[in-house]
Amino acid sequence: MNDFRKDLEFSHSAEDSEIWGKIYTKAFPSLQSFTSTRQDGELQRYGIDRTIVLKSGKAIYIDEKVRRKDYGDILLEYVSNDIKKTPGWCEKPLFCDFIAYAILISKICYLLPVEPLQTAWSRNKEVWLNEYGVKLAKNIGYTTLNCPLPVNILFKEIGATLRIKF
Repeated sequence: MNDFRKDLEFSHSAEDSEIWGKIYTKAFPSLQSFTSTRQDGELQRYGIDRTIVLKSGKAIYIDEKVRRKDYGDILLEYVSNDIKKTPGWCEKPLFCDFIAYAILISKICYLLPVEPLQTAWSRNKEVWLNEYGVKLAKNIGYTTLNCPLPVNILFKEIGATLRIKF
């Protein structure tokens, strides 16, 4: 049984970790600064955990996910709350540019570009759900539905969304 509040506390406990500086410096060579937006405010209501500012002045918005164990997959949350029928982050419209999906034990972070990720999900979800199944995350009073997708499959399909034939 998961406890959303405890899981959120765990995720937020990693907020000030030095890993984020390492991740964002490697991911964005023209990084000028990054700030946490986890405090209650407008950006947090949009699901933005971090704002990256590049030397050009461009802002990049990030939703951070932290996972304790490495199962060789990325859990794509497609139903956040089965009782309320709330769509998960791979289904609902998001304001962020990337989801930073960090797996602490493996010291790896997957930067998932939101639009290509959601396009890949919508094109492949029926096949993926049939092939890889559903992983239920039981919470107090509701269940979250996830598809445990192998990393290489996800990135292949994200890449395919970036090649447009016309």
